[in-house]
Amino acid sequence: MTRRHSEDINFTEMQTSLQKMQYYSLCGLGKAIHFLGIKTTYALADGFAFLAWHILRSRRENTIASIREHLKTTQDEARNLAYKSFQSTFRSFTEILFTEDFGLEHKGTHLFIENEELWEKLRSCQRPIVAATGHYGSWELLASLLGQVFQPPRPRMVVVRKYPNPAVHAFISKQREAKGASMIGHRAVATSVLRALRKHGIVAFLVDHKTKTHEAYTLPFFGDMANVNMGPALLAVRAEALVLPIFLERTDKGFLLHLQEPLDTKLLSGTTEEKIKETTLFYTRAMEKQIRSNPEQWFWMHNRWNKDWK
Repeated sequence: MTRRHSEDINFTEMQTSLQKMQYYSLCGLGKAIHFLGIKTTYALADGFAFLAWHILRSRRENTIASIREHLKTTQDEARNLAYKSFQSTFRSFTEILFTEDFGLEHKGTHLFIENEELWEKLRSCQRPIVAATGHYGSWELLASLLGQVFQPPRPRMVVVRKYPNPAVHAFISKQREAKGASMIGHRAVATSVLRALRKHGIVAFLVDHKTKTHEAYTLPFFGDMANVNMGPALLAVRAEALVLPIFLERTDKGFLLHLQEPLDTKLLSGTTEEKIKETTLFYTRAMEKQIRSNPEQWFWMHNRWNKDWK
């Protein structure tokens, strides 16, 4: 699916004049903020994080409690990390406005790759790839960057949760597809994902969402049990794909792309269910490993463990 085709589908879902007006308003506001530049936008994001920190009291306290429980920190350390996580999260939200300005052409200036040898090996391989990532660092920019991993006609797809407001969904899809990746809703995607993988494409999933029990395995995550979406693992096993943990971290110099060694599902043994569970456990551990390396850049305000918070 090309970017133009995807935009047309999203736009036709906007049935009312109000929704179309909302879409064009979002586009105008996005352009205005984009004009300010990313540094100024970060400053605005930090301001919103400051307001949210003081206004959303229960969200703040729950985030602190979650960090303290799962990272085994002191109260002061947890509070400091929680505030930095608020800042990182709001910066991540605003980065969607800069997807068209960011890509592989910035490698060596604003984009740095932790394991370039692995990166080049993956780009040149003729295997299907399931990219496992999460709400860590600059996840919106990563979605755009994945559109440049391969050249057409090899598919580049990101599975996302669809926004209920068609205008918002159309605007966000337009931004995310700036570098060639196509966005697809997370419901009823199996056929489309398998088709893309069988054409040796790359399909990315956010694997740290809260997931319904019947769609998940309950696995250890930061010393606690969490429901982990088995869908990406099931599709990877069916397509005999490589499963690649990949994350984009924000740094003082720009952005650092982290790649962990992939899992080759083709080499797994056991029953199909055992392979799916092993794959699900693989990307859950990879997610935890990345978060532990820089916990302030994860979306801690999300109630990942289904706790009965305030």
